[in-house]
Amino acid sequence: HSAKEHGADVKDDRATLIRQFLFAHGHSAVQDIADAVGASLATVRRDLMDLEADGAIERTHGGARIAGRVATELAFGLRESRQIAQKRAIADAAYDRLVPDTALFLDAGTTVLQLARRMRLDPLPLTVFTNCLPVAQILMDVAAIRVTLLGGSLRAENASMVGALAEDMLERLWFSQLFLGAGAIADDGSVTSVDEQEARLNARMIGRAEHVLLLADASKFGQRLTYRVDRLRPPVEVITDSGLGAEWTGRLAGFGVPVTRAAPAARAVA
Repeated sequence: HSAKEHGADVKDDRATLIRQFLFAHGHSAVQDIADAVGASLATVRRDLMDLEADGAIERTHGGARIAGRVATELAFGLRESRQIAQKRAIADAAYDRLVPDTALFLDAGTTVLQLARRMRLDPLPLTVFTNCLPVAQILMDVAAIRVTLLGGSLRAENASMVGALAEDMLERLWFSQLFLGAGAIADDGSVTSVDEQEARLNARMIGRAEHVLLLADASKFGQRLTYRVDRLRPPVEVITDSGLGAEWTGRLAGFGVPVTRAAPAARAVA
């Protein structure tokens, strides 16, 4: 690394820290931002000017906030990076269940997105349907995979297509497998979502698939969100991580739902 390159790296790291701080804290004073990232007021003011020029933030008198459009992107990015080792382990286990030359549906969950990344690394001949823009973008130039994106209304928070048009299109389709994410799984086995349209579309997906594989890390169990998708029952299978406890493993068996617990790979020592 030259000194110049190192300086650029430090600045990039600081810009990332500033964005994360503003995302977490909302509108903040320049002094608070400077304290949080350990830089001088003059340096932070220069960083804020650059970030504003990039469209990432909006400067205000004496402070700054995340630009509205970027906030939804960051929220999706932060959700994707949460429990990342567990999500990758789940995606690896899900990848092993893929059947070449079949049609499958990939939902708009962040764990399902990791499966799409895995499919890009080791492509199989598949027909993929999805309502998730990032999934379609990850797979769109993979020669072995044919991708169809559902039409509908775009829900920015999840980068997903939802609504009546998407639901109507599903009624004309049939899949060997559905890989479905979950916002939360309640103690009674209800899979729930934060969004009504997303929940309704997910319920329709379940009705159009021969096999349903629910990809959910252990942190999602024992939680409940507002809108019910469906309850866990055959032909649903759960792929989760090794953090899921014995109580929940037993409960899933009681629902007649097979469960695979994938262990995150040990981190290689650099």
